[in-house]
Amino acid sequence: MKISLIGYMGSGKSTIGPELAVLSGLDYYDLDAEIEKHTGYTITETIFNKGELYFRKLEREKLHEILAKDNFVLSTGGGTPCYYDNIDVINKNSLSVYLQYNVKELFERLKGNTAERPLIAHLEGEPLQEYIGKHLFERSTYYDKATVVIKAGKLNKLEILKEIKNYTHE
Repeated sequence: MKISLIGYMGSGKSTIGPELAVLSGLDYYDLDAEIEKHTGYTITETIFNKGELYFRKLEREKLHEILAKDNFVLSTGGGTPCYYDNIDVINKNSLSVYLQYNVKELFERLKGNTAERPLIAHLEGEPLQEYIGKHLFERSTYYDKATVVIKAGKLNKLEILKEIKNYTHE
């Protein structure tokens, strides 16, 4: 079983992923953490020092590396499915699960929690909500290609885990 979690930042991929892996008896990978281990730098530092293009190429390489493995849960970065043919590669090599939230729900989840998120660290209030809305609109084309879409906004963590498990036929 190979499960890849996709969704916007703040959608809970890195929270749900490890718990899903334990419940399913699978290995767990966080794509951003794997990139940080490889480079020795945070994602922010890598993008700042080497540029986003370098980061996206490295992200793609690490994605392919992980997808070649067996029996895992992978939490991707929010932008991972939106570059190159990543969403198609994810879908071909794993069960992709989109943790879907609307703009208002994401705003509520992210406000007051932006410091460690470089794309939104400088935003709050209305500008943050506008940024999320614009970004989510641009990315939804890719997210919507997921094999499974879970409307997670009204669900708690256990309900989300149960929904995903329903699709794994275990």
